[in-house]
Amino acid sequence: MPDTTCHMSISLDGFVAGPDQSLENPLGKRGLELHGWHIGDPRVTEENQVAAGWLMRPRGAYVMGRNMFGPIRGEWDGDWTGWWGPEPPYHAPVYVLTHYEHPPIEMEGGTTFHFVTEGFDAAYAAAVEAAGGKGVDIAGGASTVRQALIAGVVDELTLDIAPVLLGSGERIFDGVESFGFEPVEVLNSPLATHIRYRKTG
Repeated sequence: MPDTTCHMSISLDGFVAGPDQSLENPLGKRGLELHGWHIGDPRVTEENQVAAGWLMRPRGAYVMGRNMFGPIRGEWDGDWTGWWGPEPPYHAPVYVLTHYEHPPIEMEGGTTFHFVTEGFDAAYAAAVEAAGGKGVDIAGGASTVRQALIAGVVDELTLDIAPVLLGSGERIFDGVESFGFEPVEVLNSPLATHIRYRKTG
């Protein structure tokens, strides 16, 4: 089976998003500081660009949580179609975990958001089938990544460790009892240390 991947930026104290995610702060307060290595910082290096290539490589399908899809909580309200404008960067089916039913949303460039109410296992199974052998990516956020790690489906995990202390926010390793990966590639820059891990065993 093709790899299931996950690529997350993380603070030195283990947070992948800051607290109080909202329309004004999609990554939580100060969460954007974790992403300077590929968003907007003029100090971006060749190493950062290589890691950005890892992040943006095409996949056959994606799984994400509702908090990553948007700021709306509870029943769906309005015509929200995601943070990414009319053409999201996925260009493939995206399975969004939610407790509330919603019809699929077709976007430009081949992205269709499908909303799954039966839990992570159902979303992942649908993504594997839709990927057609091209691999699945666990796109985030923190809760979805935790579920994927606990389920043991991630083959390759990339962490971009930013030299930032957030103090609070969303973690991906809470409740994950064992790591089970080994580093296979490390890239360094002033903005982040990029570590690509592969599942052991």
